[in-house]
Amino acid sequence: MTLKKITKTVFPALALLIMALSSSAAVLTPDTLVGANFYQLIQPGDTLIELARQHGIGYGTLINANPSIDPWQPPVDSEILIPRAAIVPYQAQPGITINLAEQRLYLIREGRHQALTSVYPIGIGREGRDTPIGNNRVVTMIANPSWTAPPSWRAEHPQLPAVIPPGPDNPLGDYWIGLSQKHIGLHGTNRPFGIGRQVSSGCIRLYPEHIQLLFERVHIGMAVTIIDQPIKLGHKEGQLYLEAHPDPANRVEAPIEEILRQRDLIAPKADIDWQQVRLILQQRTGVPQLVTLSQNEPR
Repeated sequence: MTLKKITKTVFPALALLIMALSSSAAVLTPDTLVGANFYQLIQPGDTLIELARQHGIGYGTLINANPSIDPWQPPVDSEILIPRAAIVPYQAQPGITINLAEQRLYLIREGRHQALTSVYPIGIGREGRDTPIGNNRVVTMIANPSWTAPPSWRAEHPQLPAVIPPGPDNPLGDYWIGLSQKHIGLHGTNRPFGIGRQVSSGCIRLYPEHIQLLFERVHIGMAVTIIDQPIKLGHKEGQLYLEAHPDPANRVEAPIEEILRQRDLIAPKADIDWQQVRLILQQRTGVPQLVTLSQNEPR
């Protein structure tokens, strides 16, 4: 199964949509694979970090999806995959779910007739200042925040002022969404090339346009769950898809068992193409790929 076979159309919107939660009694409803991938040709002067910014996706996501492409000097006229498809984690509930392994944020809201899921790329904590997993809630929301540098940051950068006011030099950007876990929050950034990378001191960064959208859609008390799930199984139109991300910390020690566990949660009777599964686990591009066993293939 090639990546092109699961690519359909350009998905230009910044928010992705999950179809209605009601309607059908089918086992695999609603779909949990949202969005669509597409390809584009490299133009002179393109770099992957700039293309990630242009398309509103994370730099690491784009790198992982195109492992054979030089990120700084991609060959002109070569084809590059823009990965806009994603599987909503099975743990996701109404509110915010942040998956550190894929560096994406999922906002699930109940619409009038359907549940809407918006998906945003994020930047997370660097090694030694990792973003903590766990259950939180939104406790503060501030537009045009000032930033008070913590003592550890001041020690590393003594030339910085104690407080940076709102404006283009503020590392929080234009919005701050504080969580119940002390010193952890979601915010914008004045360095958008850090999205899709592990560069923060533990907080979650979003592109300026995305944090504005998120700020408009969240509320005090909203649930925020932070997970680290490198393997996700999902479905669309009755077919199973697998999405596997790099797992350098080996958080999932038995990937096959994890896939079976998720399969039993969403489609216990589904037949899986294990040869395809092993290839996906070997490559770990983060791109959802079909793993339903064809009726013409041996079990």
